[in-house]
Amino acid sequence: MHAYQPLVKKAKTGFGTLDVPVSFVDAALAWLETWLQDETFSAYVPQIAHLIETEQWNFLLDAFYQVIPFGTGGRRGLVGIGPNRINAWTIQASAQGHSQYLIQAHGEKARRRGVVLAYDVRCFTDTRLYAENLPNPVKDLDGRALSHAAAQVYAANGIRVYLFTGPRSTPALSFAIRQLGAIAGCVFSASHNLPTDNGKKVYDEHGGQLIPPHDQQLVDEITRHVDRIHTLDLQDATDNGLLVRIDAEVDAAYQTAASGVFLSPSRGVRILYSPLHGTGLTSVYPVLQKMGFDVHLDPATAFFSGAFENVTFNIPNPEVAQSFDTAIPAADAIDADIILNTDPDADRIGIMVRHHSAWQFLNGNEIGILLADYGISQYRRQGRLTPDSVIVKTDVTTSLIAEIAKKNGVQCIGNLLVGFKYIGDVMNQLEAKGHPKDLILGTEESHGFIMGDYARDKDAVCAAIWLAERAADLKKEGRTLVDALDDIYAAYGYCDNFLTEIRLLGARGVGQIQRIMDDLRKSTIRKVGDFEVTEKIDRWQGPPQPHLSATDTSSRNVMVLKLAPPPDAPIPVRHIRLTVRPSGTEPKCKMYVEVLGQPFEKADGKAVKLAVQTLRDQLVRAFMTHCYGILGVDFPERGFLLFWQLPLDDKMAYFDIEEKIAGLAAVEDAGTRRSELEKLLGFLGANPIQKVDPAFSARYGSGIEAYLRLR
Repeated sequence: MHAYQPLVKKAKTGFGTLDVPVSFVDAALAWLETWLQDETFSAYVPQIAHLIETEQWNFLLDAFYQVIPFGTGGRRGLVGIGPNRINAWTIQASAQGHSQYLIQAHGEKARRRGVVLAYDVRCFTDTRLYAENLPNPVKDLDGRALSHAAAQVYAANGIRVYLFTGPRSTPALSFAIRQLGAIAGCVFSASHNLPTDNGKKVYDEHGGQLIPPHDQQLVDEITRHVDRIHTLDLQDATDNGLLVRIDAEVDAAYQTAASGVFLSPSRGVRILYSPLHGTGLTSVYPVLQKMGFDVHLDPATAFFSGAFENVTFNIPNPEVAQSFDTAIPAADAIDADIILNTDPDADRIGIMVRHHSAWQFLNGNEIGILLADYGISQYRRQGRLTPDSVIVKTDVTTSLIAEIAKKNGVQCIGNLLVGFKYIGDVMNQLEAKGHPKDLILGTEESHGFIMGDYARDKDAVCAAIWLAERAADLKKEGRTLVDALDDIYAAYGYCDNFLTEIRLLGARGVGQIQRIMDDLRKSTIRKVGDFEVTEKIDRWQGPPQPHLSATDTSSRNVMVLKLAPPPDAPIPVRHIRLTVRPSGTEPKCKMYVEVLGQPFEKADGKAVKLAVQTLRDQLVRAFMTHCYGILGVDFPERGFLLFWQLPLDDKMAYFDIEEKIAGLAAVEDAGTRRSELEKLLGFLGANPIQKVDPAFSARYGSGIEAYLRLR
């Protein structure tokens, strides 16, 4: 009997206690056996043995039941040990398969033109479930190490590597591919995910992400045909001309190209900028400076750090309003007009606007509405607007943009699947026709935007320029971006777009997400709460049939419900739409709700917004309750007051301990109350009280710290 077999036997018994499909267990055991006996994985074996001996069954099964899949932009997920984790092996296996794919598709041209590699600031430090006293190949694993591991593979396959010398943004990578004439590129990043994650986005020769069926061809090559991973020492690669370091020259060209999207000379706006510890320090900040904007850095987040320690919840995501928490005091200190922030790879942007002496957060749809209106008006003023001018958006992005485009004689391609790669593909089509300048704006609701023709992925830089210009123009009139948005709503109708989610972790979560989608797809849904379902659209249907690939099927796993308002709705609306899809990059089911109202008199704005938002909130709660019912979960009404990005299991676990939290009020010593509270809430991660306080307050009449006399 081999030494590893008792470990596999114990894992099989442990996996049998889990509520997951048998196919997941079988796959996990097969991969576990491979990693325990193959010399390739010898460095990982001590930690795997530790996880088995300490019976970390959920953690182990999730790490081994599959090879980490391709999502809407590439591979992204938890760093760790196993095929379903980001680690040196999964990255090098991907690079080997990518090398084979490129050589098959392009031959010697692939080797000659080469690939560009970039990385952001991420570094893995959350090793709590691993043994501290044993070697750990994933401890402190960062983007630099992952890019170097991949570079060894590309070089060993004879493919020249252009490697950035430090952290850079994702759009800088997209630009560099085009600038250097490379055949492909990769960026090592997990975008706006938690610090526990990392990943790899793959780009083609146009600087865009792969779309079906090409992404499936790459996945097949990686998962089916990588028999051996070839590596070459980086010094040898450099000596042989296979590794070229790139830095200032490419940076300067990128910054010049990005700044070329400007539409106005106005610069009279004061900006507080937070890179959220990320690569915007190499893109957004220097570009705004060079263009003459009065831009200041948030001191709390203006340095590289993969821990994102000064970002609330450690979630460096511009979609989350709390990501601005540290920036607001700094903005107040300099009397800023707007606050801009960007995620770690600086492709997404967020904004807060000082309006009537208070800070107002704008979501991605609101930003897109402002940019579309600004772009159209400036193109018209400059004589650049033509019948071929076009705005491109994904299907879940606000339909108000299509209304604005239509009424201004601008084309709108608005039904694209989620993923900026589809916007990049439309840009490629325009370029192939010789009309790249027809594009006014590419936009998606998740705070991603592109203007110009210098890149094929979203870029926070160009959006920052337009937002700052528009804010400066409005400031001359004593107005703000919020005023401009209200003008648009009055003219075209108020459109409330709301994103929420059910986050379901691990292999069990995959099954739960599938259960929700299967039920929505197969069942007859006549009503959601008081909202009548008038039409159900399954994006698996319609052309092309058959689907182009498994990745195409995955991208099209989208259900759309069109609904009629309740008979007692407080206001007439043009349409109500609800879209559901599994995330391609995170373990969650995403839900997009849109309620589009009628144009109105500006004096009625507050009443109209409140009425539409009331309808939206009513629908959101009814539909999420319906989905919880599919999972057999009796979800408390107060659960909707918890931080929306908490996993479902954590939300339910909070209610299991809520009375214990309240019971701490009887403990005499304040220090003991504090320490016991921290133990109870430890599973919630960073800023736990902030995540649950509204729900606690709704039951007990005050926040946790006040109730427990801790402040």
